[in-house]
Amino acid sequence: MSTILPSETLLEHLLAGSDEALVGFRTDGTIVLWNRAAQGLYGFTESEVLGKSITQLLPLYELPALEELLGSPLRIDSSEAEVTERLHKEGMRVPVHLQRSLVRSATGEILSVLERTRTLSSNPAGAPSQNHFRLMVQQMPVLFWTTDQRLRITSHWGPMLGVHRRMQPKAIGQTIHEFLRCPQDEDAPVKQHLAALNGISSRFEYKRRKHVFDISLEPLRDSNGSILGCIGVALDITERKKTEEEIRHQATHDGLTGLVNYREFYGSLEKEVLRAERSHHSFGLLLLDLDDLKGINDRLGHLAGNRALRRLARVMKENCRASDIAARYGGDEFAILLIDADAERAQQIAQRIANRLSEQPDEPRLSVSIGSAVYPEDGQSPQDLLEAADRRLYRNKKALRWQTADAD
Repeated sequence: MSTILPSETLLEHLLAGSDEALVGFRTDGTIVLWNRAAQGLYGFTESEVLGKSITQLLPLYELPALEELLGSPLRIDSSEAEVTERLHKEGMRVPVHLQRSLVRSATGEILSVLERTRTLSSNPAGAPSQNHFRLMVQQMPVLFWTTDQRLRITSHWGPMLGVHRRMQPKAIGQTIHEFLRCPQDEDAPVKQHLAALNGISSRFEYKRRKHVFDISLEPLRDSNGSILGCIGVALDITERKKTEEEIRHQATHDGLTGLVNYREFYGSLEKEVLRAERSHHSFGLLLLDLDDLKGINDRLGHLAGNRALRRLARVMKENCRASDIAARYGGDEFAILLIDADAERAQQIAQRIANRLSEQPDEPRLSVSIGSAVYPEDGQSPQDLLEAADRRLYRNKKALRWQTADAD
């Protein structure tokens, strides 16, 4: 195919194999685009029509309207459709459903008129109509675009990334920085567009404001394989990412308290040990046990016991830094990983949690036993640190029982 325009090439990518005929012609009426569906509809081969006048496809009564259209192409409204007739190679009139749109250059200059036509006869069983395809493109959160070799937008379909449908004509000629609303010095997606100009395809995620997009980029080539620019497709995957995050959160957090679970906590502890080995810094570990949870369950019921566990979890989160990791270790046991903390800070946090919990006016009154360990003094592996903190926890718990027994 000769004289292929970037936007027309994009249409061939999107609509290949469909029953919609694509015919592009310049404002002097010369045909410059002809796809397989057009050959099937009108009977002419590509070599028979390229470079010839569009008038050979029109009945005589349509010629005055064509002349008026070519004289004032700005009057074309791509949202309007009409039922009309076209001529088959054998002279038969073919009733068609027709839509027109303008193809512009990067500077906004009108290059050609694109006619999209399909017969009014029923589609074969099971074959989706092109109208359905176009409705799908309009309603799905998908954006298609092409650029020239200077990374200026030459065509696009589907409002997205803040580009409203009414603003689409203004997007033609914009740089990719303006179109995708990204700084010029940002690596993605400009870097991938430059790679596409060198023949390299890519697929990547791009975050903008509160949205996440899955973008695929390909070199846009003409029929001879020469690279004209880029062709891009962006799919809004924000909801999918939210779902993935929700699934991950459920898999790594305790459903009752909202704290991370044992598996996630132990993985974080292993990573912190490796980081401490490299940077030679210390960190702290606290193990906490809610006192007399069984008694609360027996006296007041398991709902009261659950509320007690949530109360302790809230106090832990309120007295940890954002970088610290609080976890429900299992049952009535909890843990806190104190990033960049020494023994003194670990003791301060432990005392603060115990005090805040005992000061609560809620019933039942709660208390907690706490054991601490610090890397590297108390161990240099996750297991050593957990065992050291566990020994101190149960030593403190045993001392509390003695105090309680003496008080009784």
